[in-house]
Amino acid sequence: MATDTVRAHAAPRSKPAPARRKPPRLRTVATVGGAYIIGVFFLLPYLEMVITALRPAGQVSDRNLLPHSFTFSNFTNIWSTGLGAGLGTSLEIAFGATALVLLVAVPAAYYTARRKFRGRGIFLVLVLVTQMFQPTAMIVGIYREFLQFSMLNSVWSLILVNAGFNMAFAVWILNAYFSAIPKEIEEAAIVDGCSRLGAMFRVIIPLAMPGIVTALVFTFIAAWNEFIVALTLDSGPGATPR
Repeated sequence: MATDTVRAHAAPRSKPAPARRKPPRLRTVATVGGAYIIGVFFLLPYLEMVITALRPAGQVSDRNLLPHSFTFSNFTNIWSTGLGAGLGTSLEIAFGATALVLLVAVPAAYYTARRKFRGRGIFLVLVLVTQMFQPTAMIVGIYREFLQFSMLNSVWSLILVNAGFNMAFAVWILNAYFSAIPKEIEEAAIVDGCSRLGAMFRVIIPLAMPGIVTALVFTFIAAWNEFIVALTLDSGPGATPR
């Protein structure tokens, strides 16, 4: 009897049969199918743009969907027009404006989130009001200002303008992230021996990194897409990217 009990306990247990996967619901299939259709609909203009760029010069106005032959000389010859230098200048301006916004917006947002000083609400409202003005509306004043400082046809003028017009958004979004972080975490770091500055760099900034990345991405995209100010401040005779 004891031997049978031991054998029963020692016998390997059979694995349960895998559960059958249920077929997707009709609503799920319709949602996924609609999402794919919308995605293809938005990708079609980009596909047409690539196909048009690959068309030979004599087939650009043809109505056929695909050209009879493809040519890649359009992509190779365009670099001889100065496209590479233009892209490099655009990257320099976008990265410069993003770095300047990071250096100014992080301390400003941290101070306004942690310090309850007099006029704090008015300061934040004024910062937000600056977002109501577009560079195009003040292009004449911007041009005259940089003309007096002899900064026309310069990368620094475009970096300053793009950083200035994106600073308010970065301060507001980072202020919200810093305010959402409990003060007790920072106070615990100070008790453990960190200074106020050390607690900000070692504790607060890593916790607020999603907001910082969001602000930097939006600033970079806005500086990269800006055209009117760049055309105005860097369009004089003998304009150079420096």
